[in-house]
Amino acid sequence: MSTSHESVCRLLSGEPLRKSLDTADPQAWVDFDLAVRSLPYVRREALRSLTGLRDHAHGTLGESQLAVALCHPDGRVREAALEWAPAVPALLPLVVIRSADWVAPVREQARELLAGLLPGVVGRAMAPFAALVLRMACRQHGDFAQSLLKRSLVAGPPEAITTLLTSDDRAARRFGHRLAVEQQMLSPLRLARIAASDDDVVIQDLCAEAALAAVREGAHEEVLEPLLESRQPQIRAAGVTALRRTGRFAQAESFLSDRSALVRACARWVLRKSGTDPLPLYRALCMDLGDEGPPPGAALGLAECGTRADAELLWPLTGHPVAAVRSRAVAGLRVLDSAESARLRPLVDDPAPAVAREVAAALIPDAGRLPASWLETRLDPARPVHTRTAAFRLLCAQGGAVELRAALSLLTDQHPKLRFRAEQSVRRWTPSATTALGDRELAALIDRHAPALGHRTVLLLRRQLGLIS
Repeated sequence: MSTSHESVCRLLSGEPLRKSLDTADPQAWVDFDLAVRSLPYVRREALRSLTGLRDHAHGTLGESQLAVALCHPDGRVREAALEWAPAVPALLPLVVIRSADWVAPVREQARELLAGLLPGVVGRAMAPFAALVLRMACRQHGDFAQSLLKRSLVAGPPEAITTLLTSDDRAARRFGHRLAVEQQMLSPLRLARIAASDDDVVIQDLCAEAALAAVREGAHEEVLEPLLESRQPQIRAAGVTALRRTGRFAQAESFLSDRSALVRACARWVLRKSGTDPLPLYRALCMDLGDEGPPPGAALGLAECGTRADAELLWPLTGHPVAAVRSRAVAGLRVLDSAESARLRPLVDDPAPAVAREVAAALIPDAGRLPASWLETRLDPARPVHTRTAAFRLLCAQGGAVELRAALSLLTDQHPKLRFRAEQSVRRWTPSATTALGDRELAALIDRHAPALGHRTVLLLRRQLGLIS
């Protein structure tokens, strides 16, 4: 018997509702309803005392028993229990659930009760109540409670809606923000600040669009500042795009080197609309070879709108003292399809993990041209993990016996991620067209790591290498 079923039995015996159920949690009510209806057959004897509910005198049934009756598997018991519900306000959540009941008479009675009881929900109780209503809205007959809630909130005091804005329930917060925007309860500046700081993407987009509507009307230019300072790329992009409507084209120039490709693209669009070509600006930024150098995003921005000839401006940046500049420069070279393996190969040993990752990604198309022995020496445990990871990635790109040899050598590595990647590589390995059959060196490696591989994997590998018929 699960904990939920135990709670049902305790409630039937008279245990207080709050002791068995977290009444502030909307999901707890949903789970409780399901627990009563799914009570195992051997435990349903306890429910029989509720089948004659209509014969009980009002006040003779406790709150706990009434809660169980409102979720009873028999629709006639649920319908009878609803007549008692108005006298017990704590059970309003179960009235909400019954308003989406699959039995029409129960559903209609619950809806009538809900319409009369809803005005009594005030203050902090509104947030969990709304959260439960929105859960019920997902059910076949759950739309009534949501429509009723919306009408009540719109007609009621503004505080009822603002309570939802800080709810812990995501659906309730979204619902509250939608209503607040529809009713124009929030100033454009506050909308912009919510869009810039909220961690919910839906709320970010909703509030950003509403805030920018004020900019389209030619007022509230101050709303752009929170948007432009947001940590969320899509919000910064919306703010940068709005610079065109306010005529602040020059401000877009500072976003040409943004860390987000979306924001950089929006900044270029705004500048082009003002008649400014962003390409010379990027070239000027990338020619700065000082200690600080260009902003890291400048190299990628140049690659996104430049030509292959601009690669000559990026190569010097691959040796810049700032790791972020080096990694973006390598990424830019890959975008321009100008990643020469001979020049990039030394950067596999770069001390910055981000640079090594970008170099590996850039070299993968030409991995077959890299000396396997040179890469294998970089699998040595004494080297940094990011260097070993980049080298292994390139060895895997070569495929065939080179990949299998490297993967087998890492099966017992000290680093868990490398060990996991090696195991995955071995298990999905297939011989290439140039793989020599009957390779005794690989056979010895396979036998050495047989305990880690397992009998079936060893058998498959030996068969693929032509070591057994």
